[in-house]
Amino acid sequence: MSPAKDDAELLEIDGREVRISSPDKVVFPEPGLTKLDLVRYYLGVADGALRGAAGRPMVLKRFVKGISQEAFFQKRAPEKRPDWIDTATLHYASGNSAEEVVVRDAAALAWVVNLGCIDLNPHPVRAEDLEHPDELRVDLDPMPGVDWSQIVDVAMVVREVLADHGLVGWPKTSGSRGMHINVRIEPEWTFREVRLAAETLARETELRAPGLATARWWKEERGESVFVDFNQNAKDRTVASAYSIRPLPDARVSTPLDWDEVRDSHPERFTVATVLQRFADRGDPAAGIDDAVGRLDGLLQLAEELGPAEKPPKSSDGSGRRQSTMPLIEVARTKTKPEAMDALERWKAKHPDVVPMLEPADVLVDGMRGSSSLWYRIRVNLQHVPESKRPHQEALEAEYDPWAGKEWNRS
Repeated sequence: MSPAKDDAELLEIDGREVRISSPDKVVFPEPGLTKLDLVRYYLGVADGALRGAAGRPMVLKRFVKGISQEAFFQKRAPEKRPDWIDTATLHYASGNSAEEVVVRDAAALAWVVNLGCIDLNPHPVRAEDLEHPDELRVDLDPMPGVDWSQIVDVAMVVREVLADHGLVGWPKTSGSRGMHINVRIEPEWTFREVRLAAETLARETELRAPGLATARWWKEERGESVFVDFNQNAKDRTVASAYSIRPLPDARVSTPLDWDEVRDSHPERFTVATVLQRFADRGDPAAGIDDAVGRLDGLLQLAEELGPAEKPPKSSDGSGRRQSTMPLIEVARTKTKPEAMDALERWKAKHPDVVPMLEPADVLVDGMRGSSSLWYRIRVNLQHVPESKRPHQEALEAEYDPWAGKEWNRS
């Protein structure tokens, strides 16, 4: 390493020079981690991180103002980039396309971290075949009120369903509250078919673990259960990959696990500091994932046996939108999550008699994808409130419009 002009650091990584700007900028105040610390972390776990992300087009999720501010999502690769940064052009159902970054090596890892990427968000396809995923992704998303032991119980059922259909699941903490299970598959099926296989896996898991797991897409219908999120396999979706640092105050990491350690592996145990040591001591538990490639024939056959999933009724107003089966009211739409939670507290203060009747899963906090960043919506499910005591829909406590000022190409 050698100092460079304008307070930058030049790193030579496998014969390539990577410039790290503002290396001493503190990204995680609580553990005191700087941008250079994050680069060093990714270099330390590069073998595992590349196993999850290398060769795949990647959405750049950039935290240019630190973890206290929302990230913005950049699909298109920066025009100014080293000639050794690879790209691939993805085409979306909307008709749009994007030339996205493809990380191939440790130097490219360092380069994307320098752009402000804290976690890595690759697509489930290789750059050489963009229409046929080689990874089925299971995201176990706990509703409020669900503890780690229930997530583990559902994960074990998912493992069993996969095994019964000739597939091997590789678990990792999500880096937040939940768990991911990745499955390598032959790249023979379309996104639509892979999503159908994932939905079938979710439905079978719910059948085997009723009350613990749910395949219901609509959040208000899930109760205190673990949602087996199959929609992460849609063409436009990305998920934080193995060894990604997540933008939480303790700098926790999405960490691959052996199945025999899953039950005691609470997510908060895995941070930048502990995972660096863990990786140095034992290597990557997912090192064999590329040698365990399976086929979707079994799950797709099960999809035929189960038949189409039940769909919610459509609204009677002619809009074609789904009609919720739950008594929902909307509280707020905001630009940031803290603003959303403040709005929720104001609503609670107006309805002190209602609040004690709400279950944890009745408060629905939705991170909604906008044009380049997230915005937040708060809804309340009044299913546990007697009908005579349910408040009516009121003016929103906050009403942020994520589309204000946007120009649309309607041609």
